[in-house]
Amino acid sequence: MSPADPASGERERRPVPGRHAAILAALRTRGQIKAVRLADELGVTHETIRKDLLTLESHGLLRRVHGGAVPVETLTYEPRISARTSMTAEKQRIAAAATHLLPPAGAVLIDSGTTTAALVATIPAGSTLVAVTNALPIALALLAHPQLTVHLLGGRVRRTTMASVDTWALRELREIRADVAFVGTNAFSLTHGLSTPDSAEAAVKAAMIESARLTVLLADHTKFGRESVFRYADLDAIDVLVTDEGLRPSDAAAMRSEAGIEVLRV
Repeated sequence: MSPADPASGERERRPVPGRHAAILAALRTRGQIKAVRLADELGVTHETIRKDLLTLESHGLLRRVHGGAVPVETLTYEPRISARTSMTAEKQRIAAAATHLLPPAGAVLIDSGTTTAALVATIPAGSTLVAVTNALPIALALLAHPQLTVHLLGGRVRRTTMASVDTWALRELREIRADVAFVGTNAFSLTHGLSTPDSAEAAVKAAMIESARLTVLLADHTKFGRESVFRYADLDAIDVLVTDEGLRPSDAAAMRSEAGIEVLRV
């Protein structure tokens, strides 16, 4: 189709912000995008996509590679807890919905992470649960509930996440049987399952899942379709996913049909 073709000109006038949003959404879902495929999907020329990728790269939103683009962060990227300030409203909604999955009595495991930390603030006053966590910030927050019994797993404390890991933590988890485990993740997908950049944290997360009767994953939609280095569980190891409405209904349906997960979009 020539540049003078009216249909081509019409397609090129698609709003730039919407096109950029579509490109970034595709990158989050696929982990890598091809310029040729994007041009076809968005109905624009390859040159338009090339300019879009240049613009998005200049804003630090992606990294161009031959034939397309990949995320800025590598598979080993892991921000410190104090730097994880994105998707705050979504995390609060996820936490509020997850409150309904707390057992009326018994024991819960709470993984490290900002979304799981948000859950602590929603625990009903007067709850008498036994709460076990490997995260120092979460343990401190749990102490604000005077009727909870709080256990902190021992082990080496990672500075990045302020979570205890390694032999002591794993040994203690082997002796625990919880009603529900609330876990977080850096990345999850249908093909690679749940994954995280650190092998020691991956081992603890896997042990938490093994120690619980029911496992609930708390993760905003930006984590879906991504992969990290160390896989610690298949997606079908999760019973319930609580996420936000940014997760596409088609992706939620795929997780229900392929992994048997109950998906709550809030």
